[in-house]
Amino acid sequence: IETGAWRGGATIFMRALLKIQGVTDRVVWVADSFEGLPKPENSEDGWDLSHVDYLKASLDQVKANFSRFGLLDNQVRFLPGWFKDTLPAAPITKLAVLRLDGDLYSSTMDVLKTLYSKVSPGGYIIVDDYFSWPACKRAVDEFLGENHIQVKIEQVDAGGGAFWQKH
Repeated sequence: IETGAWRGGATIFMRALLKIQGVTDRVVWVADSFEGLPKPENSEDGWDLSHVDYLKASLDQVKANFSRFGLLDNQVRFLPGWFKDTLPAAPITKLAVLRLDGDLYSSTMDVLKTLYSKVSPGGYIIVDDYFSWPACKRAVDEFLGENHIQVKIEQVDAGGGAFWQKH
């Protein structure tokens, strides 16, 4: 799953990898508001980018992007709406990869509280904004601390991404 898919690039890559490997028993989940970023809920959330049109991609646009590569099929499922509303009821039981790109403290925390327990041991958690958005980093660090989870967080690249493997 990717939570905060924007135009769908990472999830398109996920689906392409499954197709190339001939994997037919896994689903790629695409969770996004498809309306851009939410307004910050509180001062912990960080910057307000809810008005930035560039960060908005509609569900139809994302589906068209999947179609452009011949990857819009029954192994792709969409969860449109705010994470706090869609993720708790999502029919997801097990995850191999959890990719977070929700930017805000509250969005990041909503994802971790709802989906972290569903990541299988040996699975990966990727946080797009860990080293670049202080509010995102704070949410991850607080979640890990509150749940007594010790992991080695690795930097992905100079862009601010991070990952770790769940034990």
